[in-house]
Amino acid sequence: MARTTITLSSRNYSSWSLRGWLMAKQSGVPFTEIMLAPDDLDARAEILLLSPSILVPCLEYEGIKIWDTLAIGEFLNEIAPNAGLLPKDRAKRAHCRSISGEMHSGFSALRSALPMNLRARFPNFKVWSKADADIARIATIWNECLRAYGGPFLFGEFSIADAMYAPVATRFVTYDVKLDATCAGYRDRILAWPAMQEWTDAALEEPEEIEELEVEF
Repeated sequence: MARTTITLSSRNYSSWSLRGWLMAKQSGVPFTEIMLAPDDLDARAEILLLSPSILVPCLEYEGIKIWDTLAIGEFLNEIAPNAGLLPKDRAKRAHCRSISGEMHSGFSALRSALPMNLRARFPNFKVWSKADADIARIATIWNECLRAYGGPFLFGEFSIADAMYAPVATRFVTYDVKLDATCAGYRDRILAWPAMQEWTDAALEEPEEIEELEVEF
């Protein structure tokens, strides 16, 4: 039995699974993936935002189970402190936690209006006003961090924050969201990151479709 496992739902649709997996990948801790079937109730509740208590992704390490994505990141930082999941500097670490928490608990309009779908493309997609406000706030966060810490990632090196915002980068491509040059550059760096490429390649091979997320917008 593997020492560490991470339970995931769809690679194509599941933004929370992507976040947890990227954190686990960055930690360097060897792990085995457990993929839930697309008709699994927990998986569908997570993907379709139907449940207030999300049990996917779930990291299991030496019998310890952690099923909240930010908690997964914090736990991985404890067991792999040199992986850089959280910045060493206290002020930067506080900032990283703050914007990660903002993504964790906020941007509900963006989540509803622009669900993650790595296989889809919607050119000239019309973004409604509440989601547009979320996009503007995310652009502000990205610009502030990249300006303050010099890039190439939000806090210089890849951190929990980049994992938290990675699904947003995919949404910006899927729905043809126009960005300023700084944000577009960051989006492209996230999408080109080798772990992100590995996830995306696997997502494109998934045969399953979730009808509710494959409607014509």
